[in-house]
Amino acid sequence: MHEYTSTIRVWGLTCPGFPEEVSRARRWTRDILRDSPLAEDAELIVSELSANAILHTASGHQSGSFSLAIEVSPQMVTLSVTDDGGTGAAPKVEHQDEEAEHGRGLEMVNAIAHRVIVNDSEHGHTVTAAFFTEAGRGGQLCG
Repeated sequence: MHEYTSTIRVWGLTCPGFPEEVSRARRWTRDILRDSPLAEDAELIVSELSANAILHTASGHQSGSFSLAIEVSPQMVTLSVTDDGGTGAAPKVEHQDEEAEHGRGLEMVNAIAHRVIVNDSEHGHTVTAAFFTEAGRGGQLCG
């Protein structure tokens, strides 16, 4: 194997924290994953995580932004959205009753993705949703 050969591809995008940027993030995700059977689920998750960043963190304030990363390997596809923080607590998956109007987004992401990881730092929160591909389900994951 050549020293510089990699089967992992990574894309990144930073968006201003305006609501219309959620549709831009969705289109960007759809364009990158257009040939993947995971494209629809990935688009839905990116939409939810981007909207959460704008609505619930400093990303939605003046001069705020959020960043997306998509990593594709033969074993998995990961989607990460990083916000500007500014809240006292990191996002978390919580079960809401059927009549709740808010608070189901991360629960939905958790139900669709194979794994959801939330990282909290002084600079913001990163929510990563991972999907195992057929190759990833049968073998060991690197990481």
